[in-house]
Amino acid sequence: MKGTVTARLRVVVRGAVQGVGFRPFVYRLATELGLPGWVNNSTEGVFIEVEGEEARLRQFLLRLQAEKPPRSFIQSLEPSFLDPVGYAEFTVRPSEKGGAKSAYVLPDIATCDDCLREMLDPSNRRYRYPFTNCTNCGPRFSIIKAVPYDRGNTTMDSFALCTDCRGEYEDPADRRFHAQPNACPVCGPHLELWDSSGSVLCLGDQALLAASDAVRQGRAVAVKGLGGIHLIVDARNKEAVAELRLRKAREEKPFALMAPTLEQARELCGVDDLEARLLGSPEAPIVLLGRRFAADHSIMDVAANVAPGNPHLGVMLPYTPLHHLLMAELRFPVVATSGNRSDEPICTDEREALVRLGGIADLFLVHNRPIHRHVDDSIVRVMAGREMVVRRARGYAPLPIRLKEPQPPLLAVGAHQKSCVAISVGSNVFVSQHLGDLATAEAYEAFTQAAQSLQELYDLRPEGVVCDAHPDYLSSRYAHALGLPVREVQHHFAHAFACMAENGLEGPVLSASWDGTGLGLDGTIWGGEFLTVSASGECERAGHLRTFPLPGGEKAVKEPRRVALGLLYELLGPAALERNKVPSLAAFTGEELGILGALLRRGTQAPRTSSIGRLFDGAASLIGLRQACGFEGQAAMELEFLLTGELPSDHYDVALAQGEGGALVVDWAPVVQGLLSDWGHGVSPRLLSARFHNWLVEALVAVAREVGIERVLLTGGCFQNRYLAERAVHRLREEGLRPYWHQRVPPNDGGIALGQLAAVGSRLRAEG
Repeated sequence: MKGTVTARLRVVVRGAVQGVGFRPFVYRLATELGLPGWVNNSTEGVFIEVEGEEARLRQFLLRLQAEKPPRSFIQSLEPSFLDPVGYAEFTVRPSEKGGAKSAYVLPDIATCDDCLREMLDPSNRRYRYPFTNCTNCGPRFSIIKAVPYDRGNTTMDSFALCTDCRGEYEDPADRRFHAQPNACPVCGPHLELWDSSGSVLCLGDQALLAASDAVRQGRAVAVKGLGGIHLIVDARNKEAVAELRLRKAREEKPFALMAPTLEQARELCGVDDLEARLLGSPEAPIVLLGRRFAADHSIMDVAANVAPGNPHLGVMLPYTPLHHLLMAELRFPVVATSGNRSDEPICTDEREALVRLGGIADLFLVHNRPIHRHVDDSIVRVMAGREMVVRRARGYAPLPIRLKEPQPPLLAVGAHQKSCVAISVGSNVFVSQHLGDLATAEAYEAFTQAAQSLQELYDLRPEGVVCDAHPDYLSSRYAHALGLPVREVQHHFAHAFACMAENGLEGPVLSASWDGTGLGLDGTIWGGEFLTVSASGECERAGHLRTFPLPGGEKAVKEPRRVALGLLYELLGPAALERNKVPSLAAFTGEELGILGALLRRGTQAPRTSSIGRLFDGAASLIGLRQACGFEGQAAMELEFLLTGELPSDHYDVALAQGEGGALVVDWAPVVQGLLSDWGHGVSPRLLSARFHNWLVEALVAVAREVGIERVLLTGGCFQNRYLAERAVHRLREEGLRPYWHQRVPPNDGGIALGQLAAVGSRLRAEG
């Protein structure tokens, strides 16, 4: 059918999926839906590829989990949409015999239905036991200290199995056969409730019940979970939420929520089938969902200050027995935010928590199972009918991304923000959990520990290390201090190669690498880049956004008004300082304008940038939306939040010019002039935002037409913006081009380490 989008869906299924009729089930399902492809067993699980219309592939994906054989259990299900290769029929391929069994360290897995039933059964010996697990669920990555994965190599090594648990552990017919974290109330970990001094108030189930009462009373409780400590308060209680914000020094950044059930999540937010699958999946991530509002426009059952001014909520469901028990007692949504202070890693140790979270938490619900490595909650958003991982941690890390070709053992250390590290082992790239921004000593220590831990876990002896080209990133300094050969990869090149790697692509491609900051090869700050990658892997800058100055340098990142001033000065010169009716300039005092005007005239402390992330900030400032940010990306998010309901397709004029070396330059002058004119004529912020976003997409399309490469990558933090990404996909397809975007790895800097390794692998193949 004309206009029908066809694709190839690759699914890797791990868990109890062999010897349970899983391949015949997949064969029947694919045949019923008319999808050609194949299925086979491997030492890693079950591999599936099917081709067809995207709508039918999504139906296959939903039914795969919903209708799986009754004795099967899916530990992880990784879907990726790729280009079709032309399968004629569906076949069951022979099993793959090669490779090491259980070679992968699995992520932490949400509680399975069998364990949940046992835990809620008064006649079961694990009734209300908050550490119930089996081979199909429970902690993995957060407790393993070394491979092979056996009990002695986990943090359960100090808990001796009782007779009953030993019998389960040694019985091949039992689902707890070699379940390394296996435990019960007799021999396993236990709960305690502490006050702020560490004194034990009560134990076991009484500790859980008392913690529940404290939350009902509006108190903040630190709860030690699977990969770290959550801070929990009643999400309906605006005073409790406000107090938590005050204590945590987190003024406006949204808090994540935990809802007791999927049904209650649906009461709070719109939840489609894909989002429901994600919420209830073994990965159990935080899913970004659209809020529902009551008729009086008040937020249903959630205080407005949970996510101020945000039409979305980040919602997760209980994923450990402890969370299930706690939420069953509370029966209302709670804020469940990372147990840390600003820019620090999540806290994992209860004694350390007394110090680091002192003055934040009123009580501490803790247990004595050590957490070996911190693992935050993952964040996922449905984008263009596919899931996009925005923060990759619990449930996803450290599962590998598979490259087309094997490469030497290397360590990649990522960038500075949203840090991750990665290692290459043959054709696999193992990407660590999200580590956060390297802004504090605690964050840097967590980064170095993760880099070492990942190497030890896979017994990697790297031949070299790969880092960002920015010499002042702490990750780059760490790389150069290791005493190994160092290769540098430019930041936006790494974004491009990350997107190529997870989409299984080789050049030629055109990459729109759009973000906030990255040191360019010319010494300026890049961020609005159009890069070409050739068939041989050579990456070049084919175009970019017109540059402009950032008065005050890094201070402009937190003050959109400074970005707007830089744009206006570039456009109008000193006369820009006299336009006091523009919201951006009205936000400055006369003294401030004088100081910044002097910087701009001298060209000092005003680095030039081509960043589209900063252009978002400038646009938000020019229309009076936001002049200073409380957290990264706030201005850009608020521009996106304006885009509700039916929106126009009109846009500001797109102007391309030839820059140095023949690179295309996208001129932002028409959009700045258009925003100023429309704002002056009283055009609504919603329409201004739509025209701005549409202009960005049309600029992308115009460059793609000029460059003449069919396959176009959408990568970098700007493409977390759902409207921007989905409109870009739509318009590129309308133009006969083929868009690709991120699915399993974040488009933001969480994907940089993967891109660094993929880029170096491409270089090495070209060299030899």
